[in-house]
Amino acid sequence: MLITGDVAAALERYRLLGFEATPYEDGSRYGYLRRGSVALHVSWEEVDPDRTCVSAYLYVDDADAVHAEWSASGVDGVHHAPVDTVYGLREGAYVDPDGNELRYGSPLPS
Repeated sequence: MLITGDVAAALERYRLLGFEATPYEDGSRYGYLRRGSVALHVSWEEVDPDRTCVSAYLYVDDADAVHAEWSASGVDGVHHAPVDTVYGLREGAYVDPDGNELRYGSPLPS
């Protein structure tokens, strides 16, 4: 579950990142995100960076392609380029303006 102070803005942000974004009822307090087999929920809450920390890990086929797509989207937030890890994954991350982190990774070639 991703926490936000503005559900409509969060749904639009993630729509621009390639997610199907669907508000629940009037859309002001809750919504749904789907991209392929990934399903996330978005919920309204007062966002306090000192107490609100959400992180999700997405296994993807190509971390570099995800980074290229998301960073070219123009969506606000911080886009961390993928790097090779000692544990065999190539990982990148996106941190949205609410502080939610989507870390993603793909296996390094054998």
